[in-house]
Amino acid sequence: MNALSVAHLAKAFGNVPAVEDVSLTVSPGETVALLGPSGCGKSTVLRCVAGLERPDAGQVCIGERDVTALPPEARHVGLVFQDYALFPHLSVLGNVAYGPRIRGARRAEAERRAREALALVGLEALAGRRTTELSGGQAQRVALARAVATGSPLLLLDEPLSNLDEQLRARLRSDLRDLFARLQAGVLLVTHDQREALAVASRVAVMRAGRLVQVGAAREVFARPATAWVAAFLGHANVLPGPDGRARLIPEDAVRLGEGKAFPVTARQTTDTGTEVTVGHPLGPLTLHLSAREAADLCGDSLRLTVDPARVLTLPDDRERA
Repeated sequence: MNALSVAHLAKAFGNVPAVEDVSLTVSPGETVALLGPSGCGKSTVLRCVAGLERPDAGQVCIGERDVTALPPEARHVGLVFQDYALFPHLSVLGNVAYGPRIRGARRAEAERRAREALALVGLEALAGRRTTELSGGQAQRVALARAVATGSPLLLLDEPLSNLDEQLRARLRSDLRDLFARLQAGVLLVTHDQREALAVASRVAVMRAGRLVQVGAAREVFARPATAWVAAFLGHANVLPGPDGRARLIPEDAVRLGEGKAFPVTARQTTDTGTEVTVGHPLGPLTLHLSAREAADLCGDSLRLTVDPARVLTLPDDRERA
């Protein structure tokens, strides 16, 4: 039995389709990242699952229950919004206990579950603090604890780290992965951040213009994107035009430096982690990220390299499609 089953979901706003024929499952204990650029429809999918939007077509099942026509409060999901939506007039404990209370738990039981959830996110010492006194990372953890305390079989997270600075986001990605590993709930995480999806999710569903274009194990999707658009969106630098409407994807680990023929370096840029260079190559201009040592040892006006043809992927080139 799946924690979530979405079948042929569709939603339009006026004459503008936002979601078209989306089908997706989340198993108990599994984290699935719904990944795509802004405006692709991923948050609309989550809102339809949560009951905050009514789909025009399709079905939403949570566990064995068809909840398509039910209001949000009857769906029994834990929801973490992008802005966390904490209650400023309540303490941290009061915020986390709110979910169990509105689902009928007595005060003592609700507070017990709230303290357990706060312990899971490492904030049990802050139970009496006001939410206005929390840092951004602490507020995010309280929002997570509030969702966990409901005991819901399904947690829905909409861009939960987007309001945090990059250093804190990097640390919390690891925390989220560890937290979800300890839960039995299914988790649907909506994000536009490729690093977040790869770090947190076991499975990734990539959306484009309202449709799912690739679903699979996270590392497999990143290593073997289905199309040139998916490859470029996932951050692959070398997606080069090929013949007959195809594209060539040259992963960086297909390039061996310091051997073979020398090719001219046509551009160079210093980054936080080293140097990014563009090399004129017969396959097309290759962008390579060099460590500081590689840049010092190898990078003059030309760069010697070979490309392993067995590692080059040929993909449908769909980058011009609307």
